[in-house]
Amino acid sequence: MGAASSSALALLGLPAPRLLVQPRLRWLGVAALGLAAAALGVVAWRRARPRRPRRLQQVGTVAKLWIYPVKSCKGVSVSAAECTTMGLRSGHLRDRFWLVIKEDGHMVTARQEPRLVLVSITYENNCLILEAPGMDQLALPSKQPSSNALRDCRLFQLDIKGRDCGDEAAQWFTNFLKTEPFRLVQFETNMKGRPSGEILSPSVPNYEVAYPDCSPILVLSEASLADLNTRLEKKAKMEHFRPNITVTGCGPFDEDTWDELLIGNVELKKVMACPRCILTTVDPDTGVIDRKGPLETLRSYRLCDPSERHIYKSSPLFGSYYLVEKLGSLKVGDPVYRMV
Repeated sequence: MGAASSSALALLGLPAPRLLVQPRLRWLGVAALGLAAAALGVVAWRRARPRRPRRLQQVGTVAKLWIYPVKSCKGVSVSAAECTTMGLRSGHLRDRFWLVIKEDGHMVTARQEPRLVLVSITYENNCLILEAPGMDQLALPSKQPSSNALRDCRLFQLDIKGRDCGDEAAQWFTNFLKTEPFRLVQFETNMKGRPSGEILSPSVPNYEVAYPDCSPILVLSEASLADLNTRLEKKAKMEHFRPNITVTGCGPFDEDTWDELLIGNVELKKVMACPRCILTTVDPDTGVIDRKGPLETLRSYRLCDPSERHIYKSSPLFGSYYLVEKLGSLKVGDPVYRMV
């Protein structure tokens, strides 16, 4: 009997026969192969069966969709969007596909340069139109020429590439921020993103992002913001927290329990809660950072369970990060379903 027959018997837990060729042993070998084939067929059938349909429970409705083309700059509110593996897209507007960097390639966000939140973005004639107080408009082509330099960038101790957006864009941000020379880079879809296993830990599902902090989608409910504002003297805005999808029609912090969501024909899977930092203390209207703002209040009642302190440490949790399990499109007004 050959090696294939012996392997098939091993799958069934039967001893391999001796190599002495006798009619009875030949017959047993054929029978064992048949049993092995049948057993493997049952396993394959079970694996190929469609998953049992999950029950859909509506937990809310999409109130707003936001795309933040340039990291830390103002978001663009859209009525509908395509959901890609790397986040929301509307035409040539991609979520956090542009990044301000120092000349050495290190990222610059509103944590270091809070006035970035004053830069607004619109889209016209295949260009991103950037505006900021005291500045002329900057028209930035949505695709940079391949002759532009590739820059080595550094985000949260991880390396990633970016296509330089040229001297005019660099000078525009340098003149506006007035602290040191800056460059602007663009992520291209043929570039390698930052892998989730290196951003978070090898145990999380595998995905890549361009310049977001750690996941393609951030979901936050209006009820959670309303609850926070009952505790604040100076009310916070949704712009303090920069979600991609805001949900209405649910209770405060219900999003903590949404492990898998269906919105439009898009399926999302929760990665982790969103740990908040000093970026939430930048006033989106003035570009001033006070390092207290809503963050101090969130710390008073939104810390993680002690069993998760090794993940979140002392950061309060507000909103949830998701990866994209099924690509598709979604729009404002879509029901938000929890899949159970």
